[in-house]
Amino acid sequence: MALESKIASAPQAQKRPKPITQHGEKRFDDYAWLKDENWQAVMQDPSTLLNDIRHHLALENTYTQNVMAPCLALRDEIFEEMKGRQEPEDSSVPVIDGAYAYGHAYRTGDQYGVYKQFAVDTKTRKISETSIDILDADAIAKSAYLLQLAKQKDKENPDEGQSGGPNEAQNTPKKYFDLGSVAHSPCHKWLAYSLDLNGSESYEIFVKPMDSSAHSLNEAKPRASMITKSTGSVEWAADSKTIFWVERDENQRPDSVYCQNIFDPQSQAKCIYKENDPGFFVSISESETGQFLEISAHNHTTSEIHLVPRNAPLTPPQCVTSRQDGIEYSVHEHGSDFYILTNAHGATEFQIMKCPQNVTHFENWSPYIAQTPGVLILAIETYAHFLVRLIRENALPKIIIRDMRTSEEHEISMPESAYALGLRGGYEYDTPWLRISYSSPTTPTQIFDYNMETRSRVLLKTQSIPSGHSPEHYQTERISITARDGAEIPVTLLYRKGLTRDGKAPLLLYGYGSYGITISASFRTAPLSLIDRGFVYAIAHIRGSEAKGHQWYLDGKLDKKPNTFHDFIDVGQGLCTLNYTQRGRIIAQGGSAGGMLVGAALNLDPELFGGVIAAVPFVDVLNTMSDSSLPLTPPEWPEWGNPLEDLTAYTLIKSYSPYDNVVKREYPPVLITAGLTDPRVTYWEPAKWAVKLRDHQTGPAPILLKTNMDAGHQGESGRYDSLKELAFEYAFAVTIGKG
Repeated sequence: MALESKIASAPQAQKRPKPITQHGEKRFDDYAWLKDENWQAVMQDPSTLLNDIRHHLALENTYTQNVMAPCLALRDEIFEEMKGRQEPEDSSVPVIDGAYAYGHAYRTGDQYGVYKQFAVDTKTRKISETSIDILDADAIAKSAYLLQLAKQKDKENPDEGQSGGPNEAQNTPKKYFDLGSVAHSPCHKWLAYSLDLNGSESYEIFVKPMDSSAHSLNEAKPRASMITKSTGSVEWAADSKTIFWVERDENQRPDSVYCQNIFDPQSQAKCIYKENDPGFFVSISESETGQFLEISAHNHTTSEIHLVPRNAPLTPPQCVTSRQDGIEYSVHEHGSDFYILTNAHGATEFQIMKCPQNVTHFENWSPYIAQTPGVLILAIETYAHFLVRLIRENALPKIIIRDMRTSEEHEISMPESAYALGLRGGYEYDTPWLRISYSSPTTPTQIFDYNMETRSRVLLKTQSIPSGHSPEHYQTERISITARDGAEIPVTLLYRKGLTRDGKAPLLLYGYGSYGITISASFRTAPLSLIDRGFVYAIAHIRGSEAKGHQWYLDGKLDKKPNTFHDFIDVGQGLCTLNYTQRGRIIAQGGSAGGMLVGAALNLDPELFGGVIAAVPFVDVLNTMSDSSLPLTPPEWPEWGNPLEDLTAYTLIKSYSPYDNVVKREYPPVLITAGLTDPRVTYWEPAKWAVKLRDHQTGPAPILLKTNMDAGHQGESGRYDSLKELAFEYAFAVTIGKG
């Protein structure tokens, strides 16, 4: 069934050409007016959005709803399948922290679940089967919505003599809810948590006693209230009274670290670190031993860490070593030393260095574990007697354990040829137990405790698929496809066993390819709804990721960024050559920077694709990278280049920016999503791209834009609401793929 285009009823946005001159070149942006110049206020209060922009986005949503109307029954069917694969009363494996353990559980129907505390026998490590509820996230979400509803009623019935603003009639209560962080105090008596109620990623922090049954916002507010612009992360000092958080500036950039005694008024919050370079973002975390709080200032290529002793929280942060352009490092304490994961001294794949804790500057670092060509060290963790490193070799992860007493090493063996592997961390340092996760495209996620002394493993949990899952019905492959320049691109494939490779199957090709982010070969339940309908599901591990090491990432950024787009197209064409599918039967899917990927590929080879799904796509690359006031622009220059100052960067970005390369031609159906309060990819990027594509469309296929007026970059946050969004996208893909 093909989608009815309804071209005549499609929104036709007014053209208001805005002249832009850079490097002596003048260009015009016909749809720049879709950017509300008061965007900072819109992030915090969406009701302030200009009426003409709101009206246009509403028309787009209505058009998308009308075109997709024949697919809604299929969407509901796919949603029920996805929901049926989730355990209604799922729960995590509790994580031990001294005399207590902490976990999370869903009750039937829960979107967000309940956080729990368990008693622990410290001699046997046995966790009690009973628990107390320390935070009911679903109850808080309901209270938040009711509070928004009450505020809205007050607006709609103002006091006599007052008048409402022009948008108030359209200002419906927001249902968005995201729980950013849940952190218990070291004394196990207090709980700090953070909430985002509009999707802008500005979180409000609350603190409550853990033995309290109070779950509503009003009951939770008395301590540490009015902290409203945090990034969501909360850390505790050793005194169980002082909390630390990161705040955003007026342009939504995390730039300052604050601390405060929870018993003091918020006016007494103290700024302990301020980042003055807008190109660096700030975060805070706890070190492995819990001895320090680590303040990290970083962009995509450079980092700098400052340490605060947790037992002396008002101590001024001490810099480990000053930032040097292009040098990244992380710090991990062990005994009286620090072990440092870094790319210093030309270690492209990263190495581990060592220094005394009292002499931490760069010149005092000495080699400990050298880099191995083609083996990327992704992360390290230190324990009382062990150093653990997660590596990637030949596009697959591995875990290496080093006994710090003997320097003996061993690898944790894995049973399959394509899989995903992760370190789950924990609260304990002096322990032989390492928690890991394992899955493959056909094997549901398993959680193990691995004993680093005895090399034995204990299976703690296997992901349950209530509606049933038979791994033997599916086939996974890891193949390589040769790119146009000879590079070998890894591709992960999943399909029903017995697939006839005659080129007739529709194929969903997923890609990302930026920031070194690598899409793992993990178990995913959602794509089964495509695969069971005859699709091949493919992940292209293209350059710009770190699938084949850090150099793989470097070969897909800055002046080498076109490799990313060419790899994606070459993988698609290669899959056609191998008869997994054929040209015009591939549905390309990507989100955020992956949306830029599929947008660029669409411009380069539109006939390859039967359709495109672009979620919150970063597509107005030239304009965004030329606007230094936007939240992510300065930190992104090391990834894409700075077109404000560099003519070469300007020319290159202009050559691939999806929005700037739309031309008159026949495009396949395109589904684009956006979030009104998205601080990462601002709503006007996908909105502008959609109207420009439609204006240049010479064929009958629809260009659809669906803007979530109540959410940001991550879309809906509830476990079921998020599935509804994905089911909508998959219904689009199935309709196109079977057309």
